[in-house]
Amino acid sequence: MRRFLLAGLGLALTGLLPAAAQTTNSGTDKFAQLETMLPTPNSYRTASGAPGSDYWQQRADYDIKVTLDDAKQALTGRETITYTNLSPDTLPYLWVQLDQNIWDKNSMTTATEVNSLSDKMPFRTLETLVDDFDGGFRIESVTGKDGKALHTVTNHTMMRVDLPTPLRPHQSVSFNVKWHYNINDATKGGRCGYEYFPADKNYLYEMAQFYPRMAVYSDNQGWQHKQFLGNGEFTLPFGDYKVSITAPADHVVGATGTLQNAAQVMSATQLKRMEQAKSAKKPVVIVTQDEAIKAEGNRATGTKTWNYVAKNVRDFAWCSSRKFIWDAMQITQSGKPVLCMSYYPKEGNPLWGQYSTQVVAHTIKTYSKYTIPYAYPVAISVHGAIGGMEYPMICFNGGRPEKDGTYSAERKYGMISVIIHEVGHNFFPMIVNSDERQWTWMDEGLNSFTQFLTEQEWERNYPSRRGEPRNIAAYMATDKSLQTPIMTNSESVLQFGNNAYGKPATALNILRETVMGRELFDYAFKTYAQRWAYKHPTPADFFRTMEDASAVDLDWFWRGWFYTTDHTDLALESVKSYNVNTKNPQVENARLQQQKAAAPQSITAQRNATDIKQTLVDEKPELKDFYNSYDPLAVTPADQQRYTAYLGTLTDDQKQRLGDSQNFYELSLRNVGGLVMPVVLQMTYADNTQEIQTIPAEIWRKNNAQVTKVIVTKKPVISFVIDPFQQTADTDLSNNAFPRQPAASRFELFQQQFQTPPNPMQQQTSRSSSPMQKLEQKPVGSGQ
Repeated sequence: MRRFLLAGLGLALTGLLPAAAQTTNSGTDKFAQLETMLPTPNSYRTASGAPGSDYWQQRADYDIKVTLDDAKQALTGRETITYTNLSPDTLPYLWVQLDQNIWDKNSMTTATEVNSLSDKMPFRTLETLVDDFDGGFRIESVTGKDGKALHTVTNHTMMRVDLPTPLRPHQSVSFNVKWHYNINDATKGGRCGYEYFPADKNYLYEMAQFYPRMAVYSDNQGWQHKQFLGNGEFTLPFGDYKVSITAPADHVVGATGTLQNAAQVMSATQLKRMEQAKSAKKPVVIVTQDEAIKAEGNRATGTKTWNYVAKNVRDFAWCSSRKFIWDAMQITQSGKPVLCMSYYPKEGNPLWGQYSTQVVAHTIKTYSKYTIPYAYPVAISVHGAIGGMEYPMICFNGGRPEKDGTYSAERKYGMISVIIHEVGHNFFPMIVNSDERQWTWMDEGLNSFTQFLTEQEWERNYPSRRGEPRNIAAYMATDKSLQTPIMTNSESVLQFGNNAYGKPATALNILRETVMGRELFDYAFKTYAQRWAYKHPTPADFFRTMEDASAVDLDWFWRGWFYTTDHTDLALESVKSYNVNTKNPQVENARLQQQKAAAPQSITAQRNATDIKQTLVDEKPELKDFYNSYDPLAVTPADQQRYTAYLGTLTDDQKQRLGDSQNFYELSLRNVGGLVMPVVLQMTYADNTQEIQTIPAEIWRKNNAQVTKVIVTKKPVISFVIDPFQQTADTDLSNNAFPRQPAASRFELFQQQFQTPPNPMQQQTSRSSSPMQKLEQKPVGSGQ
């Protein structure tokens, strides 16, 4: 416990560090503005982060006809693409994406894939190495509107179409493409494909990237024709789609957009059920499980063609199978009807029948609240072998129970989370159309963050995998050689899930909860979504909008979290305690007497008390004098007179300040991890009450590595803790408390287990007399 004179208090508060120490650390100033790193604003993209007065984007409209060959697992198709040049540039050629060429035997993905051999290898790895599947696009013809062949050049997953006449600004051109390809086995990987069910010898198709698609031509980079290698997803222009899908007559086909010929492809019973679904409070089964099982055992002859139309979308996907159970429920979002639907095989029940469509509806409502109203007419979740993949109005999701119908909590919440995530992609990037080929985090990170908000509104204390700062701390503490900054191209990212999903999602949650506050953050985030809905935003547009709509300078945050691999590790190195010296001898001397009485005796004094039976002065009292009875802490009249004289030199305010019983604490803070962050400080007082103070990150602006901070309290503090709620992703909690607090943990004794125990539901049902009776799917809704 230290005390200082009141006159010295001002120096203690203003001169916390020597002048030299207050300068910025050597190296990059963590609070330097990003202005020199971001693109120069212009009439297309403004300094505020909003689209400029001259903003433009291209348009691509499609008329597509495809036929599914269920016997050969192949697809044939033809399309007419109408491309409209809304740029100020004249285009001599167009670039078309051929994403299926990733499955070509000579693809760049296969050639550049890094692999190795070991003494023991699973069959699946071997099968991958020797797999001879050839599934790339086979382009049969590319012709102009007049039917004449157009010159093309294919470069792996990109095809250049040379135009007979350059396409001038505000002109359109139409051309035709015919193609076919072999569909890949989705259980071996990929973002689409088929799943085969040996028990009933049926296939389930989740179809995407099935047609040649226009690449994006934009103001900020021209053609986005970076090769598709697998991680960097898709960048596509908006347009209208007219798609006809011919499939076996007993297949159910779901797709992006609205079905145009329901009366020709659905039964009267199915149509009646669909009408009931539009006013139902819970999902109505359009195709029941019994009906799907019956279809599995039969093989209808002939085909049906399902016609779909989608307006102002950036892509199109579909699903097809005779195994599908189909349920639907219509909700109203911002005054518009949205038909929420799910397609799933019986292998997905009971999980899918109970949860999928309800999750779809919940996601649409929650995302619309935090971003923009969902404006499309349908939202679909499909269950198959694809673990999770998104397209406009439709997505493919995993999460299958055990064969006996039981499932673990992890499987249940994993399924709900993946549906939320993939349906949520309708907003990022299907509507807020960022460049996935370049910046994965702009769709996956923003979507994972909004997924976290949606999960927490699904169920209290939902076990979210990503979003909570404590969940990303272990990744951020790993060696920097194993990390890349968030601002890394999609194909070069290390630890893809952590970097592109978890870290940006956590960063946004920290912005919302700790840096900006919910009100400022939510408004700015919604503003970004509103500004860039149905447009092509860049990272700079997001960064600038978040600052523009909140008046919070976040350059330090973007720099640290997005451009570096620094991590949060703030340390409370020491605390010095002070009180004001009142100079009142009655008060100060009494305090010193208490300290003296409380001070422990030295070990020497303790042993001398017993070992030395009598001192010389004890033996000869004549050796004692004045100082043997003098008490230096006794208050004398002279002491009192000096105090009275001192009070006479003070003003009334100074006398009041002198009498305040305030406590002063000087905290020494160090930024060990390099990432500057707010200091969230919890103080526990002597009466066991607590108080939280949040010191903005700008405390580090003049010294990024070490600062001191004086805290003044009315009550004495017995402990200080930094980040008590783990809201900054601090990677080392052992240096956050003063006095230091030992980390509590336990160890476990075990015998090695050789088989995975059954899940709790399986254990419970095994004790019942009829477990499958409890797990049998019950029809929901009306019309059964």
